[in-house]
Amino acid sequence: MASDYTSLLAKVKISLRRTDTTYDPEILDLIEACLEDLKTVGVKTDNIEDPLIVRAVCTYSRANFGTPPNYGDLKTSYDDQKAQMMMASAYTNYDAYGIKSYLDRREG
Repeated sequence: MASDYTSLLAKVKISLRRTDTTYDPEILDLIEACLEDLKTVGVKTDNIEDPLIVRAVCTYSRANFGTPPNYGDLKTSYDDQKAQMMMASAYTNYDAYGIKSYLDRREG
């Protein structure tokens, strides 16, 4: 599965200021965890080159890699990015269910 994420891994490593391969397995786990987290709230993650998906994965990874002193800020930023995509029809598959947004999903 790592080969599927080669480009994304490179971008995340840049955001983490890492150039070596020592932590690649952990970083790949973070990438997969973030994509799964996005999927659980209805965000489509088919296009992992999409700039908003990349930014969310980088933010998630920065928040969860090691023990960053600004974890709370990074977590809040990731949650905001996720919420933005949850409410954008271009990033969800709600239309397949006759729903236009996350807000419609909660009403039904």
